[in-house]
Amino acid sequence: MIRLNKFLADSGLSSRRKADEIISTGQIKVNGEIVSELGSKIDPVNDKVEYLGKVIGSKAELVYYALYKPKGIVSTSIDEHNRKSVVDLVPKNPRVFPVGRLDIDSEGLMILTNDGDLANLLTHPKFEHKKEYEVIIRITNKGLSVKGDREIHIKDMLEKGLMIDQQLMKADTAEVTQIRDSLFLIRIVLHTGFNRQIRKMCAKIGLEVIKLTRIRISKLSLSNIDIKGGEYKQVLKKQII
Repeated sequence: MIRLNKFLADSGLSSRRKADEIISTGQIKVNGEIVSELGSKIDPVNDKVEYLGKVIGSKAELVYYALYKPKGIVSTSIDEHNRKSVVDLVPKNPRVFPVGRLDIDSEGLMILTNDGDLANLLTHPKFEHKKEYEVIIRITNKGLSVKGDREIHIKDMLEKGLMIDQQLMKADTAEVTQIRDSLFLIRIVLHTGFNRQIRKMCAKIGLEVIKLTRIRISKLSLSNIDIKGGEYKQVLKKQII
């Protein structure tokens, strides 16, 4: 017997965390009966598991794709507005799911896999797998725009942290370089993954995000794989963690 959320993650349907959401909203049937209790266990050999009327198979061969998500593509497996998703950019079989998210206006590195254990390792803050971003910003805060040592001031605010949505959001590290006039490049490293965290932090201190690109997830970075917007490459787990 194994937990239902692990079975769903191992099948490539979603991460374990997302599987819990799917279960709790009554979208899973086991042997024809809706199962919505978290922690439920199944017999993966003898039980029939269905998601939205489709039978979910047992564990597939584990695969790992590094994808350069372009702007305008959503990073969810299923989109209620039928917009193009990152899963449309990689092979259909075996079924994979995105690990974490990038908002529709951001671009850069994503990992898609059917390995639920890896997804949990990369997305849960307690494991502290770091993600690195390059962010081009324009200063809109007039007070900040005339302040001396703006790079140091921006760095200090991002690393000290900001209370947003009743959460302390902060960068592990932030390196700020002036490009020209009020344009700056910020390299931000995070191990947390709050929704639109970087954009919210920048907005809080008066920085307009012009371009946001994720360049690294744990050990894997765009600098050591040759992919451009919309392209993917199959990688090994050991290249990621």
